[in-house]
Amino acid sequence: MTEKHRRRIDIIQSPEFIGDLSSVDTDELRHRRTLCGDLDTELSFYRRLLHGRMDLLAFEMRRRAGEEERTLLEALPEILAAGVGSGPGLGLRQLDFDLPEIPERGQRAVDRVLADDFLARLPEMADDELIEIQHRLAEVEEEVSRQRRAVYEAYDRVQKELTGRYRGGLSGVGGEAEG
Repeated sequence: MTEKHRRRIDIIQSPEFIGDLSSVDTDELRHRRTLCGDLDTELSFYRRLLHGRMDLLAFEMRRRAGEEERTLLEALPEILAAGVGSGPGLGLRQLDFDLPEIPERGQRAVDRVLADDFLARLPEMADDELIEIQHRLAEVEEEVSRQRRAVYEAYDRVQKELTGRYRGGLSGVGGEAEG
């Protein structure tokens, strides 16, 4: 699995990544599990960035509709903190990873939508432009979430194979029993 020019998500979603895992040596399984974990962390980071922008847009739309009296700046801490630690069993955790560099002119939809400087132009933007940006963010978030589910599925299958080997005493390379 040394496809240097393929995206990690494409590698993980390829049938051979999780096909016939019983014939894959243990070190390669560990590598695949790490690849899934690293990509999940990156996709989680992207999702949080997307959600933050979506939350800011939703607030601005409510403010313009007269449902909110505060300015965006006054509500900013509350808006940005709203998604942190939500969900059963999650909570705050320290993540040790390098932040992905968001290219200015990336090829991926997530790169393009995150590079958009709409937040700086928010006060001057027309309502229909806000709605269009909100739709784009939602579409990209949906795609990132779909990719994340694929990563979870691959991770679970690789982890299941590794767990079976450990329980069976077959943690060596090629599934050979340790002795």
